[in-house]
Amino acid sequence: MISHYESVRHAALYTEAFNVPAPDQLPGRDIWPRRPSLFIRQTPATVEADVETIPAGRELVPGQFGLPPAWAKSASDAKLRSSKLLNARPDSVVGSKHFDKAWKESRRCIVPMMAFFVDDWRTGQPVPTRIARVDGRPMGVAGLWERWGSEEGESVTGFCLLTVGSYGHGLLHRYDPPGAEKRMPVILNEGAYDAWLNAPLSKAAEFMRSYPANWMTANPVEKG
Repeated sequence: MISHYESVRHAALYTEAFNVPAPDQLPGRDIWPRRPSLFIRQTPATVEADVETIPAGRELVPGQFGLPPAWAKSASDAKLRSSKLLNARPDSVVGSKHFDKAWKESRRCIVPMMAFFVDDWRTGQPVPTRIARVDGRPMGVAGLWERWGSEEGESVTGFCLLTVGSYGHGLLHRYDPPGAEKRMPVILNEGAYDAWLNAPLSKAAEFMRSYPANWMTANPVEKG
């Protein structure tokens, strides 16, 4: 499970790498479950004055790391349960109590990050390791978002990361505890961002593939 990632900390990079306006407020560097962060979703096409059509685009939205289930009974319940809903498997989202609605209603998103963290267990002890792109550029990870709301006006917006198996991956096969299922986030190619957000539901699964190992780098986290 990916439960910790490093956010994009330079406002200009959101515009440069993801073609969205720079945020007024940046998230913290280290994003853990239920921590506030940012994600990118599609804005629908709109018609102004019945004349001009504004095409669909991208918007940067604040939300917590962790999907608040739509069926939760209260805001506190939604937040509590979201801490376990960080990753979703594309092969089992359909019919899932937690993810089915977000998937079928195409609430797809892109999660900007500089890196994510996994444990290297090859020595028998967990060594926190930072996984990033070789070129140091931000990564856009495919995700799902959800908004829980009540009649009283309370709301919780959050997101999860989509993951795929990494058993045969040239880099990430070596991580995670012995015996645990090996998975990695779905890192999108930069040219596929709009396609991922706009693809029909029948095509969404086509984006669920692993990122090339030679485009990634792994470095142990230095202890402060």
